[in-house]
Amino acid sequence: MNEALVKKQLEKMRDDWDQRARENARYYVNTGKTAWTDDEFFASGEQVVAEEILTDMGNICQGKAPSEMRVLEIGCGAGRVTRALARLFGEVHAVDVSGEMIRQAGEALKDHRNVFLYQNNGQDLAVVPDLEFDFAFSSIVFQHIPSRAIIENYVREVHRLLRRGGLFKFQVQGSTDIEEQPHDTWLGVAFSEQQAKEMALRCGFDPRYQYGAGGQYFTLWFFKR
Repeated sequence: MNEALVKKQLEKMRDDWDQRARENARYYVNTGKTAWTDDEFFASGEQVVAEEILTDMGNICQGKAPSEMRVLEIGCGAGRVTRALARLFGEVHAVDVSGEMIRQAGEALKDHRNVFLYQNNGQDLAVVPDLEFDFAFSSIVFQHIPSRAIIENYVREVHRLLRRGGLFKFQVQGSTDIEEQPHDTWLGVAFSEQQAKEMALRCGFDPRYQYGAGGQYFTLWFFKR
């Protein structure tokens, strides 16, 4: 790992996402609209949970009641999906590299006592309490990270916090024909099926399922061994 390059990438990720959050946080979280009402914005988060979580409860809960589960979200942005997760699960801990995103999420979720928000450094989960998590989730986040090393470090950190057998469900950019730009914090870096599998195995996960290889939303199911 080129530590100097990674440091510059992390600084740019933080600065770029702070700027995007100040400009129009909700648009950059979900580019479907430029002007979101509160109801519309958080309804779009409920839709993500309906499509990605509620259809997959067997893999996610593994017999445990959702209300008894502690979950981790990476890249919470302005709290769009976080609020929907908090309505389903007992406890939600969420991180984002942008302090401004975390501020806005905190305002939106201030009445949700089971939500804990942290600004992290963009590559690890050191700010999260050393607790055992039942499930980890990330939606449309890693597609924006311009470094496989940073993404792999996140995966390794999730492994550290996740209980044995627990699932980390997330997406990466799968369009491997895009040109790699090490400082592009919007387009990010792509993974092939083989690269995703090798990353899982290096980080102690069983890469059991996948969907969308070759596309923008390459979804991965990594179960902790």
